[in-house]
Amino acid sequence: MRYRTIGTDPATRREVSVLSLGAMLFGTATDEATSYAVLDRYVEAGGTFVDTSDNYAFWQNGGQGGESEELLGRWRRSRGVGDEVVFATKLGARPLAPGTSYLDNAEGLSAKVIRESAERSRERLGLDRIDLLYAHIEDHDVPLRETVEGFAELVAEGTVGLLGASNHRAWRVERARAIAAAAGLPGYEVLQYHRSYLPSRVDLPNALAPDGDVGWVGPDLASYLRAEPGLTLVAYSPLLKGAYVKSERLGEEYALPSTPARLAALRAVADETGATVNQVVLAWLMGGDLPAIPLVGCSSVAQLDEALGAVDLELTAEQRARLDAAC
Repeated sequence: MRYRTIGTDPATRREVSVLSLGAMLFGTATDEATSYAVLDRYVEAGGTFVDTSDNYAFWQNGGQGGESEELLGRWRRSRGVGDEVVFATKLGARPLAPGTSYLDNAEGLSAKVIRESAERSRERLGLDRIDLLYAHIEDHDVPLRETVEGFAELVAEGTVGLLGASNHRAWRVERARAIAAAAGLPGYEVLQYHRSYLPSRVDLPNALAPDGDVGWVGPDLASYLRAEPGLTLVAYSPLLKGAYVKSERLGEEYALPSTPARLAALRAVADETGATVNQVVLAWLMGGDLPAIPLVGCSSVAQLDEALGAVDLELTAEQRARLDAAC
């Protein structure tokens, strides 16, 4: 395993593995025995960065979520896991009532919600301090200053370490960080967004963002990350839910002129290296000019082992150039 540092403050920064494990479906679609086996194998391989959210996975049973955090808490206790594993969770998108969702009834990002939701997450995870806490989605009804100050209070109290944002417009991330910097408060240092080798049409509106997909790393966010080297990018859904292997799963958002050429380049590099296309995608993300920590969700040990194989895959400069130039 290889590692990198997230965060800049010596009091809160952490060293984490370059591959993060997503626990979204642990405790719901992925049963407890399988979840434990995947977690055990991840840690055995040197993995130290586990990701979840307080709303995972509410859509599986019509509830409010929390099953993933609860399972991770049980696994931690059963294995005697301490602070050698970094746990990241999110708040803001938990439905306030069963049968609703973050689209119509999200908990939001008020100071009250931040405090109460973080406390519930700590209890479910069995942690004294959440290593990394994200604002999961935007809240347009709460002033950014209140959200910034609400997160900062938890850091000051020592119940949260690093702060992050996911699925926010780049300008809102920058405005929140500017508010924090002006007040001498901790700001977002880790950004979790959807990024993969195939580009996506970010102009397509969805229920969460009528102005286009807010979850993808688009041009504005990419340029922002390049200008702010202290920020860390965590890339969720890097393998497009299996679409690199089963191209029929590619949706309309990947209907771009560059897609066939990029898929061909990807397969050619996979053949040259003896790796799978998924491993090449993960290696491309980890070592590119905009390096990311891929966040992989695995429902079996075999899937995890394939992802782990990407950690030691070194793409040559020529292979990277070919992958990047395909269009």
